[in-house]
Amino acid sequence: MAAAERRAFAHKINRTVAAEVRKQVSRERSGSPHSSRHCSSSLGVPLTEVIEPLDFEDVLLSQPPDAEPGPLRDLVEFPADDVELLLQPRECRTTEPGIPEDEKLDAKVRAAVEMYTEDWIIAHRRYQHLSAAYSPITTETQRERQKGLTRQVFEQDASGDEKSGLEDLDDPRHSSGSPEDTPRSSGASGIFDLRNLAADSLLPSLLERTAPEDVDRRNEVLRQQHRPRALLALYPAPDEDEAVERCIHPEPPREHFGQRILVKCLSLKFEIEIEPIFGILALYDVREKKKISENFYFDLNSDSMKGLLRAHSTHPAISTLARSAIFSVTYPSPDIFLVIKLEKVLQQGDISECCEPYMVMKEVDTAKNKEKLEKLRLAAEQFCTRLGRYRMPFAWTAVHLANILSSVGQPDSDSEGERRPAWTDRRRRGPPDRTSSGDDTCSFSGFRPATLTVTNFFKQEAERLSDEDLFKFLADMRRPSSLLRRLRPVTAQLKIDISPAPENPHFCLSPELLHVKPYPDPRGRPTKEILEFPAREVYAPHTSYRNLLYVHPHSLNFSSRQGSVRNLTVRVQYMAGEDPSQALPVIFGKSSCSEFTQDAFTPVVYHNKSPEFYEEFKLRLPACMTENHHLLFTFYHVSCQPRPGTALETPVGFTWIPLLQHGRLRTGPFCLPVSVDQPPPSYSVLTPDVALPGMRWVDGHKGVFSVELTAVSSVHPQDPHLDKFFTLVHVLEEGAFPFRLKDGVLSEGTVEQELRASLAALRLASLEPLVAFSHHVLDKLVHLVVRPPIICGQIVNLGRGAFEAMAHVVSLVHRSLEPAQDAHGHCPLLAAYVYYAFRLPGTEPSLPGGVPPVTVQPTTLARGPGRPASFYLARSKSISSSNPDLAVAPGSVDDEVSRILASKGIDRSHSWVNSAYAPGGTKAVLRRASPYCGADPRQAIDRSSSRTSSYLKSSSSVPQATQPRPTVHKLLHEELALQWVVSGSTVREAVLQHAWFFFQLMVKSMALHLILGQRLDTPRKLRFPGRFLDDIAALVGSVGLEVLTRVHKDAELAERLNASLAFFLSDLLSLVDRGFVFSLVRAHYKQVATRLQSAPNPAVLLTLRMDFTRILCSHEHYVTLNLPCCPLSPPASPSPSISSTTSQSSTFSNQAPDPKVTSMFELSGPFRQQHFLAGLLLTELALALEPEAEGASLLHKKAINAVHSLLCGHDADPRYAEATVKAHVAELYLPLLSLARDTLPRLHDFAEGPGQRSRLTSMLDSDTEGEGDTGGTINPSVAMAIAGGPLAPGSRASISQGAATGSRSGCPLSAESSRTLLVCVLWVLKNAEPALLQHWAADLSLPQLGRLLDLLYLCLAAFEYKGKKAFERINSLTFKKSLDMKARLEEAILGTIGARQEMVRRSRERSPFGNQENVRWRKSITHWRQTSDRVDKTKDEMEHESLVDGNLATEASLVVLDTLEIIVQ
Repeated sequence: MAAAERRAFAHKINRTVAAEVRKQVSRERSGSPHSSRHCSSSLGVPLTEVIEPLDFEDVLLSQPPDAEPGPLRDLVEFPADDVELLLQPRECRTTEPGIPEDEKLDAKVRAAVEMYTEDWIIAHRRYQHLSAAYSPITTETQRERQKGLTRQVFEQDASGDEKSGLEDLDDPRHSSGSPEDTPRSSGASGIFDLRNLAADSLLPSLLERTAPEDVDRRNEVLRQQHRPRALLALYPAPDEDEAVERCIHPEPPREHFGQRILVKCLSLKFEIEIEPIFGILALYDVREKKKISENFYFDLNSDSMKGLLRAHSTHPAISTLARSAIFSVTYPSPDIFLVIKLEKVLQQGDISECCEPYMVMKEVDTAKNKEKLEKLRLAAEQFCTRLGRYRMPFAWTAVHLANILSSVGQPDSDSEGERRPAWTDRRRRGPPDRTSSGDDTCSFSGFRPATLTVTNFFKQEAERLSDEDLFKFLADMRRPSSLLRRLRPVTAQLKIDISPAPENPHFCLSPELLHVKPYPDPRGRPTKEILEFPAREVYAPHTSYRNLLYVHPHSLNFSSRQGSVRNLTVRVQYMAGEDPSQALPVIFGKSSCSEFTQDAFTPVVYHNKSPEFYEEFKLRLPACMTENHHLLFTFYHVSCQPRPGTALETPVGFTWIPLLQHGRLRTGPFCLPVSVDQPPPSYSVLTPDVALPGMRWVDGHKGVFSVELTAVSSVHPQDPHLDKFFTLVHVLEEGAFPFRLKDGVLSEGTVEQELRASLAALRLASLEPLVAFSHHVLDKLVHLVVRPPIICGQIVNLGRGAFEAMAHVVSLVHRSLEPAQDAHGHCPLLAAYVYYAFRLPGTEPSLPGGVPPVTVQPTTLARGPGRPASFYLARSKSISSSNPDLAVAPGSVDDEVSRILASKGIDRSHSWVNSAYAPGGTKAVLRRASPYCGADPRQAIDRSSSRTSSYLKSSSSVPQATQPRPTVHKLLHEELALQWVVSGSTVREAVLQHAWFFFQLMVKSMALHLILGQRLDTPRKLRFPGRFLDDIAALVGSVGLEVLTRVHKDAELAERLNASLAFFLSDLLSLVDRGFVFSLVRAHYKQVATRLQSAPNPAVLLTLRMDFTRILCSHEHYVTLNLPCCPLSPPASPSPSISSTTSQSSTFSNQAPDPKVTSMFELSGPFRQQHFLAGLLLTELALALEPEAEGASLLHKKAINAVHSLLCGHDADPRYAEATVKAHVAELYLPLLSLARDTLPRLHDFAEGPGQRSRLTSMLDSDTEGEGDTGGTINPSVAMAIAGGPLAPGSRASISQGAATGSRSGCPLSAESSRTLLVCVLWVLKNAEPALLQHWAADLSLPQLGRLLDLLYLCLAAFEYKGKKAFERINSLTFKKSLDMKARLEEAILGTIGARQEMVRRSRERSPFGNQENVRWRKSITHWRQTSDRVDKTKDEMEHESLVDGNLATEASLVVLDTLEIIVQ
């Protein structure tokens, strides 16, 4: 019986319908839209694979240039002026350049002068500033765009006001098309006061008959009034933590300055005024025990005192009258002292005797001591007349700068500049400025100016004049019980002002005495910039010509010298030869004297045969120096008492220092022997250490004179390795053989070996000079690569050695400036070199009205037919895998990737039909294995030498008359790609660490090659030879493989490499065949897909791929790259797609959908093929939204933020302002509607009450409830049971328990991610073509249409206005903080958090709101990101936030209304 009943029941079932329903509803209701994505597309390519894109250039060729009218034409192709050459004048701080004007300069100086005077050359992309990478949408820009919003009035705000607020509701200005704007019970609040209510205005046309079409038309017009053009301007800016594409152009190289303080010397007054006193200022760091500035000499004497020296002074130069100085401090420290030393004219008697009158006599006793004073004045006048050119030490004091700064106070440090974006901040390894690497508690910027009166000076002690003694005194001054306090002081009053130096001070002189801009009047008293001697290394490149030498005599020991040698002074002269007349006037004057002098003297210590010196002589080195240039030191005994027959000064010794030795400047400490006799002829080329015959020496030729030479030069590196490298390069350039180098003589036969050794030794150079001369070094290395020297008629191929040296130099510079790296790990110094300073050797661009023709060797064209056959054979061989230096061994998981690259990425002949690259064409590309998969080093060498020979052939075709010296011209980008591909493991590792630099160098070289060679009009497929593109393909594959293999070993390097590769491909899109670049992108995606199959933690790889995609999509011509104006071709065959499988033979729809429209709204094959980049981005989003996706919470956020960032950029881009243009842009995002619709069950539930959702639950539920099977439809709950899907109890309560219960098993989206996705959906609905949306909606099946209506309702709930009072509630913050703990715990357990995300998370946990995810979209608080305590928000900020929130709610409602109108029609 039971069996019969079962059979009878079974007979009632339509088996065909049941099977279809089971298949259909299971797909529709239990997440099938996600699972089916893996095997979808009309071309049979699942979403996990990248479909082969269209050949971009062929598509453009098939379209006539005027196919699109008006503004749409700009979407078809890049603008003609997209890439241009800019010559930016080099900033010169001084009114005159200060370079030597000599005509005959040696190669080293000439190279320096050219480098410091050349303009910056910039390969500029004119529209790059429109990219999200360079013009990001930030909170500040959003606030700017929100100005002028209309105030929306809502009932819940108005009902909380006073009764006067009710009257405001009748104001016609507050009427709006939004259903939320109209008070639903305008009289309800006054129901107990009906008599006092004002009458409502009459509606005269209410009862008139109007055609429905007219009503619709009028409503549409009303809805479009006062609408904001940019929807996303009402939404918070994209999350800066995810802005991996963010870039800024580097700042131009500038002269380094630390924190600058201005010191003004106002007055110096003693108790008695009897003689001129001269002052010296300098900074000393006690902790480092180093003098950290040059001397500043000042003269505050009255005219009467200056008149005493009339016999010895010439007319003073105005530069020596300075009384104020600007000191620079790179490393501020609480141990820095401003030391003031005083000197006076030499007189008879030791220092104590000379100081006695200043200690004893007082100004009040002038009358009593009148006679003594007259006597002292008379003696002083005699000494000034006779000994006026000599000085003696007098007194000193010191000012502890830290005490000054702490006593006057400092403003709040928060006022120093604006904060950098969070994503930029969190990747910094240190402070952005070297100045802050000093003591954190000390800063010399931003303090309030102070005027000091220094009253106590200490007399100088003849035996304690050295810097070592001074440091002991300074350390003692800091102690409470200082011994100096017990000494009787020299009473005086020195008034000085100390203040932060202004940004652009007037009347300022550089250390070379050049006028610094602005300099209004050359007659004004100047302020001197004082050169800094930094306490520690400063890593900054030289940007201007500077060639200074400082001479510091330390001590002299004449104790064994016979005769009257007690009052000793040292005269310093710079000699160009041995004749006395050849002393050059290159010594800087001190105060109140001529600007430059031929000689200078040290102060005299009375009756001391072994004096110590604190003097500093500053010299301007001549541009042209020879082996005869030397410093001559002459030692004199000065007779203080006039005696008959006794000369004023008697020479008692001589010594010298030859300044050049084998072309290198000699600096450092010296301990020199002193000759009693005058040096013999030809002494200048020898050192005094050589025992010349017939000469007498003090103390048996021992070293008795200690002196130190310090050069501050942008010409002389002062490093043996750099010196040798530059010398060899300049010798080769000039062909000056033979050349003496150290102890050997260079000939043409030995120079190659020396040069190779010098290249290898560059890595041993000291960091500070290497960074300072980094532009010089890199320029010379580039020159060696592209212009290999010809020695003895043979080309010397130094490409590999120069490339390796470049890799090591870049690595060393990176290491020295690691704290200053930006968010991507780029060194700003190297980035500035590439962007501004790098130029192709031998090209001289000029830019009046365009780029003139420039003679560039046509090496590109010569590389095809000029190659020997053996070269092609070597390249086409199957490459050995025995080399351990190369990336992969056969049999690994990446063999498939190798085959992909070999067949697709490199052999491009299948897509370049009828082009020069087609088989048999002039530039046919040979099919071969990818060179990065393994290579024999011998083949690499053969390949490199073959290329050299091809270049030689091309250069030999040039008429010899045009070339004074035979030269070989190569192209840097081609050589860099070749050398990178064939490099060994050690060099490759160094290059990979800083791959961004070589990528950017290649890109600029390519751009300059196109611009200067006038090749920008050449078709993109013909711009670069196939061999170079092969190398690029191999390089991209190799670097991509490195990213995948290192991601679990060195996550930070993998992130940097991934970003560098993405930026490189993005840059290539502006220069080369775009179809070729797309093929490289596809090959990289295949690499990632292959590795994902076996990856232990796929989420990390997916995160990197998402960052890669986001950077690619940040290109300024992203829209054009997606071919938005080409009609989308429908599927060629009815193979199933997402849409077609859900609608064909469906019981829910009687209408056959249009496949063309369907493919536009789904991630179909044609869509992903034509809109390649948009397809990649939306595919990433679709895969991230799958229920089974690992690390879903993180991937949700990254994928949705990437789309949101792009849409914000489109809204702000003036190119897409017109509605027709924006409609084409919106077509790139139409699949977003289907994605959001399918993800609907897992979106955050924004409905407030449990019964709210029932008013708009699925149409199927309301239509079929209690009615059984009607009209060919079926209740979805029954269908779910038939399909075997689970049913949750109470499935109608809310969206989370609606008709799509099966999909809730996946990871739900957070509130913030859900809301961002919904606002992106609203953007597409707002900007898409209405006719297109109408066509699509008409083709939807009833279940799909129901979910679309659910999605629209959710949009209304998500952006519902909550009222002003909601902005003042904070109680829900703590509750909200725990909502995402589950997702965070899952990520922590599964290990899906990368190093970068972990840093962000930790920084967020330190904030008062914990993890800020979801915080800004909590309904009870403002949706703006919480950056400070809510209590601190001003009323204006609260008003602004409620204004924006009201406008967003209104616009969301109107977009939903527009969409409903489209669906209804």
